[in-house]
Amino acid sequence: MSHSELISTDPCTGAVIWTGARGDVAAAVAAARAAAPGWALAPLDDRIAVVRAFKAVVLDRADAFARLIARETGKPLWETRTEVASVAAKVDISIAAQAERAGSRSGEVGGVRQVLRHKPHGVLAVLGPYNFPAHLPNGHIVPALLAGNTIVFKPSEQTPAVADFMGECWAAAGLPAGVLTIVHGGGDTGRALAAADIDGLLFTGSAGVGAALARQFATTPGKILALEMGGNNPLIVWDVAPEALDAAAALIVQSAYLSAGQRCTCARRLIVRDGAHGPLLDRITALIDRIIIGAPFDDPQPFMGPVIANAAADGLVAGAAAMAAQGARIIRPLARPRPDRPFLAPALYDVTGFSGLPDSELFGPFLQLIRVPDWDAAIAAANATNFGLSAGLIGGDAAQYDRFWAASRAGVVNWNRPTNGAASNAPFGGIGLSGNHRPSAYYAADYSAWPVASLEADAPEGGIAVGLVA
Repeated sequence: MSHSELISTDPCTGAVIWTGARGDVAAAVAAARAAAPGWALAPLDDRIAVVRAFKAVVLDRADAFARLIARETGKPLWETRTEVASVAAKVDISIAAQAERAGSRSGEVGGVRQVLRHKPHGVLAVLGPYNFPAHLPNGHIVPALLAGNTIVFKPSEQTPAVADFMGECWAAAGLPAGVLTIVHGGGDTGRALAAADIDGLLFTGSAGVGAALARQFATTPGKILALEMGGNNPLIVWDVAPEALDAAAALIVQSAYLSAGQRCTCARRLIVRDGAHGPLLDRITALIDRIIIGAPFDDPQPFMGPVIANAAADGLVAGAAAMAAQGARIIRPLARPRPDRPFLAPALYDVTGFSGLPDSELFGPFLQLIRVPDWDAAIAAANATNFGLSAGLIGGDAAQYDRFWAASRAGVVNWNRPTNGAASNAPFGGIGLSGNHRPSAYYAADYSAWPVASLEADAPEGGIAVGLVA
């Protein structure tokens, strides 16, 4: 492979899926800049027609789309089918959000017509992640296109084939040339795109990269920057009735290990009442021991596949080993059945009493158990993070959930549901290291356009009544 060539492999087998050249950032931005005036001036109904055609193409190619995502990420086929369904569903949700949050409004104030309209920013860069390589960048792309922006999309270098498939779907839907340009590459390509002649950047990825982007964009406040980052998410389990323990264990396992723990909303810290957690822990470990780990097309279908790559697995194993060396009690180890492939068994480590517990996102199937003496200590433990994406409470009653909701520091707060359950027709985002107050999903319409307020009259009307010499 030449230095200018990229390669994508199946994480389950190592087989090559895609090869291609690194993109030309300057050429991609120039194409988007050239296409921007025409797309911005296109009637909204015409833009809506194109995104609806995209939905139709996605649904028509859904099986091939899901299979490609499964091959390139290692996620089970049942899960990638839900991802493709979310890509299609995003269209109608975005059209509704555009009308509600970024549509035109008119009224009258003091006898003068008042009008609110929205304008596109121009050329927007989208940096996408590998864990949901279609759904998450699509959540930026569809609203941004509806608003009239043109886009340069740099996907994760781990999932270029999925990005190209999406680009082909847009082309088949009739999106004009230059309105969406894909540029492949690694971190250097992303940095070059962020520094290019763009009008804003929409990012989904790690807190470290997001912080670097925030520092870079601090000198260009006129450019929109929307950051959607990870979380060190707490899940409190409290006063669960004995008959509900099995359900609670299922919610915990879903929260921690869905997508092999590669969701930014996955629970990372399980907080329980010390001394009362034994029956719950028995059920959690029994369920962990039943989890099927396998390849996307296995029959029966696995609950989870591998993490994205051997390098990611190596980092997780090293992180777990460091925690064990500090004295963590291993309830279930982060086992790696095949040293040459990134399959990992779900891990559960008791880190109660740790001082200096790292406030980091271990992006894989790794859950930390923290035992606390009382409710106040549970809330303190939940909030002992600079992240603020998701948080959950399992158990308790409505009054306790109200207290949890008021005290928690997160943009997604759930009760008796997994922490990684979020609706596309609601805003999605976090605070602290998890975002910069630019929530996506339904609220993506907010950062895809800027409001223009106008006072208007059909003919000049005016006069100066005070302060003039007679």
